[in-house]
Amino acid sequence: MIEAVVMMGGLGVIVGAGLAAASKIFYVYVDPLIEAIEGELPGANCGGCGFAGCSANAAAIAAGKSAPNSCVAAGEEVATAIAGLLGVSVGAKDREISRLGCSYSVQDAETRYLYDGITDCRAAALLNGVMKVCAIGCLGLGSCVKACQFDALTIVPEGLPVVDPDKCTGCGACERVCPKHIIRLSSISLRILHEYTTEDCTTPCQRACPAGIDIPEYIRQISLKNYHQSVQIIKERNPFPTVIGRICPRPCETECRRQLVDEPVAINYLKRFAADYEMQSGQRILPAKAPASGQKIAVIGGGVEGLSAAFFSARLGHEVTVFEASSLLGGLLRSAIARNRLPMDILDWDIQGILEMGVEAKTGITVGQAISLNDLFDQGYNGILLASGGWDSRLARGATRSIEQPIPGVFLLIDLMRQESLTGNLAIESPVVMAGGGKFAVSAGKKLIEQGVSSIHILFQEDAATLSAELKDMDIPGGIQISFQSGITRLKGDGTRLTGIEYVDVRTKEHHELEAASVILAAGRLPELIITRFAETGSDGTIQWLAVPPYKRAEIMDQTGLLAPGDMLSDFSGAIRAIGAGRRAAASIHQLIYGMPLSFPASLLTPDAVFQNVHQVDGVDSIPRQIMPLSTDKNPNAELEIGFSEAMAATEAGRCLQCGLICYRKSPSFN
Repeated sequence: MIEAVVMMGGLGVIVGAGLAAASKIFYVYVDPLIEAIEGELPGANCGGCGFAGCSANAAAIAAGKSAPNSCVAAGEEVATAIAGLLGVSVGAKDREISRLGCSYSVQDAETRYLYDGITDCRAAALLNGVMKVCAIGCLGLGSCVKACQFDALTIVPEGLPVVDPDKCTGCGACERVCPKHIIRLSSISLRILHEYTTEDCTTPCQRACPAGIDIPEYIRQISLKNYHQSVQIIKERNPFPTVIGRICPRPCETECRRQLVDEPVAINYLKRFAADYEMQSGQRILPAKAPASGQKIAVIGGGVEGLSAAFFSARLGHEVTVFEASSLLGGLLRSAIARNRLPMDILDWDIQGILEMGVEAKTGITVGQAISLNDLFDQGYNGILLASGGWDSRLARGATRSIEQPIPGVFLLIDLMRQESLTGNLAIESPVVMAGGGKFAVSAGKKLIEQGVSSIHILFQEDAATLSAELKDMDIPGGIQISFQSGITRLKGDGTRLTGIEYVDVRTKEHHELEAASVILAAGRLPELIITRFAETGSDGTIQWLAVPPYKRAEIMDQTGLLAPGDMLSDFSGAIRAIGAGRRAAASIHQLIYGMPLSFPASLLTPDAVFQNVHQVDGVDSIPRQIMPLSTDKNPNAELEIGFSEAMAATEAGRCLQCGLICYRKSPSFN
């Protein structure tokens, strides 16, 4: 008995020693911060945060990979407690909810494919192949509905999932199970920043619109007599609907699929109808804004592009101020278009709508004279957009004899060539960098050398062979260096001085830096530039700044540098294109002030992209297009066109085929 007790005691000692050793060898350290965060989480393990349970989310929050308010099953008090553990505050979040990329189900489409006998979208995609008829169309089998743990999705009788925004938590479960990626998380910010890809269900008219307006949807809302909702959709991408409804060159109608049957839909006249309805009702329709970000943006220039950039920046949650040199906002819209095409009360109505989004405007202020970049940074602006135009806007303001330099050291070649007629001194200092201009740049460079400038570097986007005939007979003096196939990518400055530039070799994509006190651009306008601070230096507190262009439109996304072949060298050929540029500028500022790269998906939709399309339309009745009625008023300033009546708008909206990527809604008489 005693031997047994001794044996058991000895065995216990051995086991205890072994466990003690194992605990040292296999000890797993538990971070007390992760443990504390997990203690605050509700333990639902629902996966709505995008991580595999609360433990994984707690680790991600501690590592900064997930936000304190990422738990969709908890309330604000939990987010506040977690933020307290991290020593941060919980900011307002731009709410994300699921959004479907299809307008109607396969049952209602003329081009269709039914997936019979299968109950899961992923299985249907694997078994039948992802392409079938529409590469990105909704299969309508409800896998997203089954994945949603918050009952926020239902399949309606028409065969599409519908999102209940009050129940959707933005967890992304539906997005993860959709094999065609057409149900995705969306928010105000994401919609503004989004560039169309080959994975989006875009229509021919939508692809042709420089602003990217969801044309089929706003026309559908008109057909349903939801006119205010139609305006809301237009303003998602266009802050000037009443103006554009009168003066747009209508590239969307050139691509309208309806012309394969008879005539294009009167897309722009329908836009005007909805916008006029809003104006005549006196009830302003404003699109949603993201929560206040605490960021301040200054926009130099109150024309179409500047006001559009301000509008979209305000919608992104930023505090925006527009600085305009003239006494009135509107730019060339106010001075270059006949009153019988665009009455000023129409322009003022749309501009007032932009101001009501929270945009402040300061007129009669020329940046570079009354106020400097340094002043703007001192006033707390995080980003500055230059959208002042150039010779055209100065001509409209009667300021062609004055020198305007919103960015220190940056000049237009046209001013240098006509400096004798200007008041004041151009004050061009060495070293000088010139961009573009061909033989005129060389001639101007020779003049500067004669005036005492010691160093000039001319950058041409063209190759040497292209310019050889133009330059072959020119005498290029010492002090002038020429680089071909090169474009400026950024400017650098210190307070009120330009200090250098960066340029890229467009062949090799190699970047080089040059000292520069002056930059001369061979264009009729100053390019769009975004100026941000990157350091403070010196005892006087001068601010070092960078100026970079916004990202380019999809058609020329592969081009680099200022004055690239596809860049605007004078003014935009249409206000709708300036609106598109304003949104891209706002998106670029947003990305830069948050340290986000200006990068794009490989599937970006460009004119050269390969995507599905159709070139034949069957089973559609021919219906004549509505003709815009003209005014009988003999006043030369009276509007030429009076707009559609409600009956005319309903008839014309009914002509829209409600296209998808390759589908269109069946005509009732062919059902």
